Amino acid sequence: MRRLARNLTVQVLVAITLGVLLGLVSPETGRAMKPLGDTFVNLVKMVIAPVIFLTIVLGIATMHDLRKVGRVGGKALLYFEIVTTFALAIGMVVVNVTKPGVGLDVSALAKGDVSKFTAPAAALSFTDFIMHIVPSSAVDAFARGDVLQVVFFAVLFGVALASLGESGAALTGMLERLSQVMFRIVAIVMKVAPIGAFGAMAYTIGMFGVRSLLPLARLMLDVYLTMALFIFIVLNLILRWYGFSLWEYLKFIREEILLVLGTSSSEAALPMMIDKLERYGCSRTVVGLVIPAGYSFNLDGTSIYLSMAALFIAQAFGVQLDLMQQLSVLGVLMITSKGAAGVTGSGFIVLASTLAALQVVPVEGVAILLGVDRFMSEARAITNLIGNGAATLVVARSENAFDEAARVRAVAELRAERLAGTAV
Repeated sequence: MRRLARNLTVQVLVAITLGVLLGLVSPETGRAMKPLGDTFVNLVKMVIAPVIFLTIVLGIATMHDLRKVGRVGGKALLYFEIVTTFALAIGMVVVNVTKPGVGLDVSALAKGDVSKFTAPAAALSFTDFIMHIVPSSAVDAFARGDVLQVVFFAVLFGVALASLGESGAALTGMLERLSQVMFRIVAIVMKVAPIGAFGAMAYTIGMFGVRSLLPLARLMLDVYLTMALFIFIVLNLILRWYGFSLWEYLKFIREEILLVLGTSSSEAALPMMIDKLERYGCSRTVVGLVIPAGYSFNLDGTSIYLSMAALFIAQAFGVQLDLMQQLSVLGVLMITSKGAAGVTGSGFIVLASTLAALQVVPVEGVAILLGVDRFMSEARAITNLIGNGAATLVVARSENAFDEAARVRAVAELRAERLAGTAV
């Protein structure tokens, strides 16, 4: 029992349950727990940039064929575009079939202030996003924790270090030891993960309450159902095609899934996912390139939510969209869903910019989603997390950069830990 109590999965699950209960019993106290969740997320963000930088640099520096770096990046981007486009399409199909917004009394719904999200929507463009990838200062990129800019600088640094050959071996060794220190810090931070999950969940329930879910419960149900179908059918088929078991993979990252459920942030599990996928058998180079890039280009859960939300607002306001207009929504979302990655409130910015570009569905319709968005963010974040891990497995297998023996060892260790915890 004592060993079971020390298990991080159990601790996070208990913390989430307690957070929900506190938010229901004493909403005011639940809202006061917000600093716990925010502080934990900040602790994780503190190590994200260094972990990503070191993982990418060491992965590239230890490769003998630098052309493989470009090949891995190209395969990853192709996979991202195909799968996220499919995610957008499946969201549109489901919302057309279930029609959650038809007959909804918009005037009776509570509306939030979305001015801070719609204000930057007009300025959002794909060109700006491409230009933003190149940092004006590497130090500034690290200071702000801009993942894409850190990835860009890390790739350049890794290629330059690899080109030095033997003369760069000393620096590579030093970075390797520094990487071990950073992952040790991650392990220390994860000790307080249950506290962070408790605070974030207590705040969510205390702030928004269960009653706020009722008017838009149909949309929430459809979103959760669609994301479940995407994971257990689409991603399952993709992984099976490449020789992986979805269920085994999900069990292996169950701690990260629970952590994301508690904090509503897929970033909270990013450092742990990098470590877990390396242990599972993916090469460091593939993990270092695919996981960070996926946080901007492979947002499967966000893509599903955006397409469903856009058509839901159209249905709620009685706007009839024909096939060509819906395909236009799909086309615009393919671009704008990449353009606001990493921005606070990016889901609303993307949605507002898409509706503004189409000029058919009222942009102010975004306001009716604010009350339930926090409850749907868990589903988005979990789907994004699982999708990025799946992309890493696929690219690693296609590049012959997957160690099957390491996967067998990792799964055996996980099974042994579970049996030991059950037996105590």
